[in-house]
Parts: sequence; structure tokens; C-alpha cells
Amino acid sequence: MIPKVLQFGATGQVGQALVAAAGRAVTLTVLSRAEVDLTDAAAIRAAIRAANCDLVWNAAAFTLVDRAEAEPDAAFAVNAAAPAAMAAACAERDLPFVHLSTDSVFNGQTGRPYVETDTAEPISVYGRSKLAGEQGALAHPRTTVLRVSWVFSPYGRNYVSFMLNLGRTREVLQVVADQFGSPTDGEALAGFMVANAARWAAASADDPAFGLFHFANAGETSRYDFARAAIARDPLTRARLEPTTQGAFVEAAARPPRSPLDSSKLAATFGFTPQPWKPAVERVADQLVRNGI
Repeated sequence: MIPKVLQFGATGQVGQALVAAAGRAVTLTVLSRAEVDLTDAAAIRAAIRAANCDLVWNAAAFTLVDRAEAEPDAAFAVNAAAPAAMAAACAERDLPFVHLSTDSVFNGQTGRPYVETDTAEPISVYGRSKLAGEQGALAHPRTTVLRVSWVFSPYGRNYVSFMLNLGRTREVLQVVADQFGSPTDGEALAGFMVANAARWAAASADDPAFGLFHFANAGETSRYDFARAAIARDPLTRARLEPTTQGAFVEAAARPPRSPLDSSKLAATFGFTPQPWKPAVERVADQLVRNGI
């Protein structure tokens, strides 16, 4: 049976990657924010109650980290109240729910990659709103939360496309070298979700496929080396990269200084291990360069 999936979020990079990955593996119905207001819990519940689907997943989020500091109500409405409403509506129909979260639920004070049992201590409004969203989503026992970090893809505006564009327009590009994490390949994430849609759709609440998981490419890197790996693929780049510190930039929201994610639980449960981050970044950078960025 081909699972029928209801997707919230159409225009973000993961939403677009899911549409591209769906193919014939799933029958996908995508709801944009124009179709369902994510600040309206009643509208969210009504959409799920009316849907002909076997599974619901949420690729929508308030991702403007700095703006969230000035607009906490908006961030919490989309990142916390909306997934809680989705999970509650899924529980009413006994539908499985898949929700995406973030490494920003951690404070970044670690000497090793974070595992799912580590204490979440967000240091920004964005992080607190996403943690609240996790908690609301996981109130439904047939929920899977996938924490991701530093998502990049050929779709939308993301760190790889941003740096490639800057590399063509600046002579010198200063990039933060003291912030570390594990990039997440949006195409691999989408492929994983599509490949496991049938399992989630059929699984009972006690299936280990439900719960909290980390999904990030293998390895850890700095923002500086992340940017350098991308820009090195572009023969038209002009910029010379220079390392700098987080403190050199004035940003409204604090960022975790070190938030790599350990994806071992994902590998043990699903038999899937994301590839090392650098070849994944190079593949996406090559694709963007071929397409004129």
C-alpha cells in the first residue's frame, strides 16, 4: 500500500525536498500557510480531521532565529502551539505524526555530540519555542520528533546557497570559526522520511520508530569550514575567507557554541546512517553551482 501523507509546510527547504522526494513512494497532500493558518489551532485540527491520510508530518516552522527574540508570540504560535495541535488532532484519529525540531534546544556547552537523553536547555526564544513544540508533539504516543541542525539543500535560502552567493560578490568574507555543529542534508532527510512513511503509517504506539531522534550528517565542523567546503566548489568565487568569532557579530539571539548531534539511535532503530557532512555539502554546492545558484 502506498501511504497517503498530509504535509504542513510547502515553501521551506525541507518542505520542497519532501515534495521532490515523494515520487511514487507516497501520495502527498501539501498544505501551505495560505491554506491553513499555523497560528489557528482550530484550523489545523479541522484540516487533519478532514484529510484522507495515513500519516501527518510537519515541515513548517518559524525559523527566523533573531526575529523570534522580538516576536516570541509568533514563534511560539508556529513552533509550539501548532505542532501540539497537530499531534492532538492526530491522536484523535490515531494517526502517526512526524515533527522536525532543532539542535537549538541545547545550550551548546558540551564536549561531545548531544544524544537524545541529554538535558535540553535552550538559550534563545527560538530554541525555547522548538522545545515546547517537541513536548507538545510527543504527548501523542505515535509521534516521531527528528532533531536536525544546520539544514542545507538545493532548495530555498540556506547556509550553502548564502555562502556561495557571498563568495561571488565579496573580496573578503569573514566567517565564524568558533561555532560548531553537524550539518543536516535536507535531501537525505526527505529521502529518509519518505522511505519510512509506510513503517510509521503501519506502526503501533509501542514501535521503537516513535520517539525522539537526532538526524544529522556524520562528523562535526565549524561554520567557517562548512562555508569553505561549499565555496571551494565554485570556480567563480572571488572571496577570501577569514575566520572570526561569534562575538564579532551583533545578533539578537544567542547561538549554541557547540551543538553537534549524535545520530546513533537513528542508525540503531532505522538502519540508516547519514553520510559524512563534507561530501554531502559538496554535492549540494555542485548542484547549486550548475544551476547558477
